[in-house]
Amino acid sequence: MTPAILVFVLLLFIGAPVAVVMAMSGLAGGFALGGERMLGIIADRMFSGVSGFLLIAVPYFIFTAELMNQGGLTHKLIAFNNALFGRVRGSLSHVNISVSVFFAGLTGAAVTDTVAIGKIMIPEMKKQGYDAEYAAAVTACSSIIGPIIPPSVVMVVYATLLRDISVIDLFAGGIIPGLLMALALLGVSFFLAWKRGYPKQAPTPFKAAMVALLVALPAMVVPLIILGGILSGLTTITEASGFAAVYAIVIGVVFYRNLTWRKIGDALVTTVRFSGVVFFLLATSAVLGWFVTRSGIARDAASMITTFSDVAFVQLMLVCLLLLLIGTVMDVLPALVVIAPVLVPAMMQLGFDPLHFAILMIVVLNISNVTPPVGMTLMTAARIAEVPYDRAIVASLPFYVSFIVVIVLLAAFPVLSTWIPSLL
Repeated sequence: MTPAILVFVLLLFIGAPVAVVMAMSGLAGGFALGGERMLGIIADRMFSGVSGFLLIAVPYFIFTAELMNQGGLTHKLIAFNNALFGRVRGSLSHVNISVSVFFAGLTGAAVTDTVAIGKIMIPEMKKQGYDAEYAAAVTACSSIIGPIIPPSVVMVVYATLLRDISVIDLFAGGIIPGLLMALALLGVSFFLAWKRGYPKQAPTPFKAAMVALLVALPAMVVPLIILGGILSGLTTITEASGFAAVYAIVIGVVFYRNLTWRKIGDALVTTVRFSGVVFFLLATSAVLGWFVTRSGIARDAASMITTFSDVAFVQLMLVCLLLLLIGTVMDVLPALVVIAPVLVPAMMQLGFDPLHFAILMIVVLNISNVTPPVGMTLMTAARIAEVPYDRAIVASLPFYVSFIVVIVLLAAFPVLSTWIPSLL
């Protein structure tokens, strides 16, 4: 175990890619356990890590999201949500959050939401008198709902890493936590809009609101195709993701008429690049996960957690704090593939519900997507808003508080994560 830890720490310290860190540390650990005969096993582990049928859904989900972005869906969703919130003070702030909820059912990736929504909403918010750093903060913080409300690439990866939980249960379990996060953000948004006197817009006429709804409706059907097919049992995850991609092409070309062959090609290129990163991470994480299982690190981690407290809620909050700290220096997917093979078996040994802990881990790691110094979504939004990163961090603090409240609620009440899956 010691050679693996030394290699892991050394490679992280010198800034090696996370996938390389996991592969080399697993290789060192395997060699320490059984010498050269383990090398063949490690190669087999890497292959099995990316050979699951479920993983075919990953590029399809990414492709669907890119098609929706290229097809100009964001404008339609913003117009519809603006019709809902236009007369309320701070309307654009609330629209920013509500659009992220709708977009979460399409993309499943936080940075994608930040770019797609931020490029439209942030300049408009600045034009109407909102602080630039606030516009960046609300965009970034609402975008992390994307990987929590299904479909979610992160959840598919989790189900591949730890095959004791189905991706259907993860999708169903993420619905209430995602909506809770949206409500918490809206509460902060309403309060800050009232306190700071942010502007409101003229009410949208009923006829115009209906037109906005009808225009956005074909795009809003995409989550129903994915979730309806999966949760009803009519389709598998892979089939639903494939149907969604085909449907996205049809409405982009036939209904909205702004999805060209060039844009479809750009979406394919982005899909291949992102999918390559995901699959390489999964292949190398399988090596590290195999070593963790063989070496007994999970058992040692469980013992370490119990030394701090015997109270289940306290143990959960300590693990959440650890996940937040890890998330400050690593992006969500790398952090997940590194820490999940160690923490999840340890928490299951302590008696925690695997689905409850899975949802809690995914939520916390995604919240760390807006925590410095990494905070990719917040950093991206700050660049779009053309404000210093530190100012965007300060503006995000009220939203951080609301996220902490959601984490405490999810940790204290497992039913929030397990109720909908139990109905299925």
